[in-house]
Amino acid sequence: MSQKKIGVLATGAIVALTIAGCGSSSSAAKSSGKGSASSASSGSSSSATGSTKKGGLISIIVNDPSNPFWLTEGNVAKAEAVKLGYTANVSASKGDLNTESNLVDTAIANKSRALILDPANATGSVGNVKKAEAAGIPVFLVNAEIDTPGVAKAQLISNNAQGAALGAQQWVKDVGQKGNYVELYGLPTDNNAAIRSDGYAAVLGQYPGLKKVAQQTANWIRTQGHDKMQSMLQAHPNIIGVISGNDEMALGAIAALKEAGKLNSIKVGGFDGSPDAVAAIKSGELQYTVLQPVATFAQKAVEEADEYLKTGKTGSAVEKQSFNCILITKANVSKMTGPFTYTP
Repeated sequence: MSQKKIGVLATGAIVALTIAGCGSSSSAAKSSGKGSASSASSGSSSSATGSTKKGGLISIIVNDPSNPFWLTEGNVAKAEAVKLGYTANVSASKGDLNTESNLVDTAIANKSRALILDPANATGSVGNVKKAEAAGIPVFLVNAEIDTPGVAKAQLISNNAQGAALGAQQWVKDVGQKGNYVELYGLPTDNNAAIRSDGYAAVLGQYPGLKKVAQQTANWIRTQGHDKMQSMLQAHPNIIGVISGNDEMALGAIAALKEAGKLNSIKVGGFDGSPDAVAAIKSGELQYTVLQPVATFAQKAVEEADEYLKTGKTGSAVEKQSFNCILITKANVSKMTGPFTYTP
């Protein structure tokens, strides 16, 4: 894992940070089935806030590191924890609440000083956060929100509404203002899916000539994006475009369109800024993606955990912190210098 400079230029956010880069994968994301996860070495120390004791374990739970988004999230958080003098381990819930609960139990048993968690479920993960907090482990959420405020010490997320508006505006430029289109929707238990879909609707609804003729849920997963695209294409062969809630589903749609010989006439937009999406933009198969600054908020979450352990405060005036996204097109894709790394 090499250290890379990352600069993320976004309205209202200063993001020039040194982070650890990571490799990429084209595998699918967020499944609803159970997934095993690794646990790491324990580090014992007091979890009391304001403690002067240094080091100890920071536990990090992501969704599924077979997806480059969560791989980056976990690697960056771990690198920052080690940089700040902690030991760290990364494990994966695979979007399963029972697995997440077991991993939280492991974090408690290992006397973790803090927990960085990408929650598996907006509602269901609340109990797991409360369990960790009750054990004296402050919890810092990344990427996905939970429905209950005041439980975690902080929630650090992408500005999904802002990113969706950016993507939808670009999508209209690419496909035009008239014609039928379809949408690939993310995991329903993840608030990000609804926020992005609503953001798309708010923009596209301004163009009466555009008609959404189908919407299918593909749960963030590439293979499901492929299969759902096939079925929508059979029912609606004359569509002009596909707008997707994430890159994995978009890449699945592209594969299905290529198989049907339709990619030249049907344009696809994504969301995440994954390495495979960047490659697809360069090749002309994907029109754009919306970069989520995952490396930025993953690092920031660990910094706030460190601050909280030292002072009893996160250093932020608000619990929920939103980080603006960046539109990536062929015009600026050359500035993607690493996985989820934009250097202006």
